[in-house]
Amino acid sequence: ARMIAKHSNAEFMPISAVLAGVKDIRAAVAAAKQIQQQEQRQTILFVDEVHRFNKAQQDAFLPHVEDGTVFFLGATTENPSFALNNALLSRARVYVLNALTDEDLRSVIDKTLSDADKGYAALGISMSEALKQQFAIAADGDARRLLNLIEIAVELAQASQLTEITEAIAKEVLVGGVRRFDNQGEEFYNQISAIHKSVRGSSPDAALYWFCRMLDGGCDPLYLARRIVRIASEDIGNADPRALQICINAWETQQRLGSPEGELALAQALVYMACAPKSNAVYMAYNTAMRAAKESGSLPVPNHLRNAPTKLMKGLDYGKEYRYAHNEPEAYAAGENYFPDGMQDTEFYQPVSRGLEIKIAEKLKHLRELDKIAGKH
Repeated sequence: ARMIAKHSNAEFMPISAVLAGVKDIRAAVAAAKQIQQQEQRQTILFVDEVHRFNKAQQDAFLPHVEDGTVFFLGATTENPSFALNNALLSRARVYVLNALTDEDLRSVIDKTLSDADKGYAALGISMSEALKQQFAIAADGDARRLLNLIEIAVELAQASQLTEITEAIAKEVLVGGVRRFDNQGEEFYNQISAIHKSVRGSSPDAALYWFCRMLDGGCDPLYLARRIVRIASEDIGNADPRALQICINAWETQQRLGSPEGELALAQALVYMACAPKSNAVYMAYNTAMRAAKESGSLPVPNHLRNAPTKLMKGLDYGKEYRYAHNEPEAYAAGENYFPDGMQDTEFYQPVSRGLEIKIAEKLKHLRELDKIAGKH
């Protein structure tokens, strides 16, 4: 941001969204107007951690961005589409700064250890290639984090009167490494999505990998348990109804045993679902039925389907001509209508040709043939 200001001959004005409020924004805008009037120079308003600004704070500098008083430049570790107002986002151009690769980070290590001006060249500290890779992995794409780790390692080496960062020092520095993970951020939901799609794609290995990534990042196992139960209904369904019970059992095991013992049951449930036959027929049927319910309005329940616990209700023909299925051939009242009057019979549930739903489809086909014989269309 400072380089842009320097090369464009603009005033550079930084604001931290963590510390600043609307008052600070107004003061910055006032200063920018003064610079514009007196020096005919534009002001670059750099807002660090811009996702920390709420809607009112973002709205405070929006008109000044529109009229050109300030050139807005924001930095955020969050997805701007989630963190910024649509009005502000529509007036900005988004540039994605990708995480550094391990190779990039190893280069940072080399420069840090060899730089005579700002690095540790004067100390003659060295590090093996294997340990450089360990530090690069621990930094997880963040050069600032890497430099902090190197600084600690160098201090420990000096304290031990060593000129080399040893494995013992590395273990002490890298214990409990932090992953790129945030319970409220995009990466959290990216990893949840990866678990779900790995199960749906019948990849038990990938499902386990993302599951362990989330645990390693500090995710609550009970949150994962709830999501696993959801996957069982959405992507396995009646192709293998045992999947849902296995997931509920795993959830209960996690509640009873806690971590880390309970997490093995969650892993077992994930593997089972990834290997199970897949069906989203119930999920699709539910969504279609919900749309129909919203679109059809408050259609009354037909009299023959109503309960009649009182004499008055019986007098109003509640329950009249209801056919008790258990008294019918095959325990099925062929030709009976269970939808509201005036609403067409709709097949929301369409089983797939996998797992138990093969048998379910055969059963439903047989029942519909009985309906046709009974004259139901």
